Amino acid sequence: MSLNIVYVEPEIPPNTGNIARTCAATDTRLHLVKPLGFSLDNRHLKRAGLDYWPYVEIEIHESLQEFMEKYGNRRLWLATTKGKLLYTEADFHDEDFILFGKETRGLPESFINENDDRTIRIPMSASTRARSFNLSNSANIILFEALRQLGFPGLK
Repeated sequence: MSLNIVYVEPEIPPNTGNIARTCAATDTRLHLVKPLGFSLDNRHLKRAGLDYWPYVEIEIHESLQEFMEKYGNRRLWLATTKGKLLYTEADFHDEDFILFGKETRGLPESFINENDDRTIRIPMSASTRARSFNLSNSANIILFEALRQLGFPGLK
């Protein structure tokens, strides 16, 4: 039993390091879709993930197209500020994939439009000046809702 977090073209090393640590602590698989805005050897990435990297089940994909060819027939949830559903309205299942886009632009607009029935969002103030929440914070918020719905499998 495992959920999947997918970062599509992440740009900021600490965000990836932070979610890697969460994935290690929750037995969640991490997928990184290239191009990455950093090297996986980056010292900031390693520092953010601390000594948890050996415990992260990680898969690297050369492109979003390659990822979709392999996993496009699975249950995908696209996290976007343009989401139709609140993340709490999604009905998460074991083995679901939760996709997040790059920090500066999110997921590709065409990809969102093609999969708009599976778009989820975190509510924000109507008067906010922020474009969105921090990437690793967003991933944690949504991942823990999915884990809650599944009864926190394997967690104590």
